[in-house]
Amino acid sequence: MLNKRMRHPSKLPNVSSSIFSIMGKMASDYKAINLSQGFPNFPSDPVLIALVDQAMNDGFNQYAPMAGDFDLRMEISKKIESLHKHFYSPETEITITAGATQAIFTIIATFIGQEDEVIIFTPAYDCYAPTVTLFGGKVIPIQLRPPNYAVDWREVRAKVSTKTKMIIINSPHNPSGMLFTKEDMLELQDLAEKNDLLVLSDEVYEHIVFEGNIHESAARFPQLVARSFITASFGKTFHNIGWKTGYCVAPEDLMKEFQKVHQFNVFCVNHPIQKALATYLKRPNNYLKLSDFYQQKRDFFLHLMEGSKFGIIPASGTYFQMLDFSNISSLSDIEFAESLLKKHKVATIPTSVFNEGEKDFKQIRVCFAKTDETLARAAEILKNLDKGNF
Repeated sequence: MLNKRMRHPSKLPNVSSSIFSIMGKMASDYKAINLSQGFPNFPSDPVLIALVDQAMNDGFNQYAPMAGDFDLRMEISKKIESLHKHFYSPETEITITAGATQAIFTIIATFIGQEDEVIIFTPAYDCYAPTVTLFGGKVIPIQLRPPNYAVDWREVRAKVSTKTKMIIINSPHNPSGMLFTKEDMLELQDLAEKNDLLVLSDEVYEHIVFEGNIHESAARFPQLVARSFITASFGKTFHNIGWKTGYCVAPEDLMKEFQKVHQFNVFCVNHPIQKALATYLKRPNNYLKLSDFYQQKRDFFLHLMEGSKFGIIPASGTYFQMLDFSNISSLSDIEFAESLLKKHKVATIPTSVFNEGEKDFKQIRVCFAKTDETLARAAEILKNLDKGNF
């Protein structure tokens, strides 16, 4: 009896390997300086690593509570209340997640269904749109534009329809490095209230803000809090993205629905790491000094790049910097990044892959969460690029 071939249509037919995987592999293959992927190439604090070791030796090697270690949830609650003056109950409004991406996936899985529209701002982190599509939703992109990547709220209002269910924001913003202002957040609050929208506020770079600016968290706006999830990443904050540990906060009614899905997704997160983080957060300087640390790295890199042919507007947050190469080459940003990697041994990220319709603004993104030695080697190459190199 002949077996009939089973058909398995893809739920994400237009999704292929991420640009981060592609550039990361090429960086390894060509032995290039890797400024592409957003990971630090310096170690985590030995104190934090020792705390994880201690937690393991103390026996915290079995399942953590589904919502996360209570001590850690308590410290997160204290941190947010101290910084943003809003209290989230550690018992009912905070969940520890396997990184921010898992939190984002779970939020979308919980609330987005067939034909629900979700507004995202492009350039956008590459997990937003595929996850919306996976659950039958429709992505409504709004393209932010250089040099400042400011939001045009008139355009946003024009894109809201009766099918709009959610709006996703990211501040500090990857890849542009811009910050949502207080005025932006008030516009968002008004829009969300009037149209009964859920808000997913991706705040993974919450502690990396420069020039003394304030991170305008969704937690600072009372009417926004009532309809918002905030996602965050300990990996981004404490230089250990491989630990894949983050958290999300939301009002109790929203969090209850989130946890219904979360429990069947990962159930719980690495227990000894949670115990270690609970202790580590008791010293606020462990995260409050992060902005100074990364501003020094940004400034060090930009100083080395003075006199280059790249157009550069200093990032206001995150550990990414955009470089405009339009004075150097007429290649597409993907072609430019590939040539830069193969010929000059510096790996970067072309930013069109984050844009609506892959619109090309002739910009690449570099990560400056690197040792000074790495930044100096890369800057020496980048500074000397001109039209004759391509």
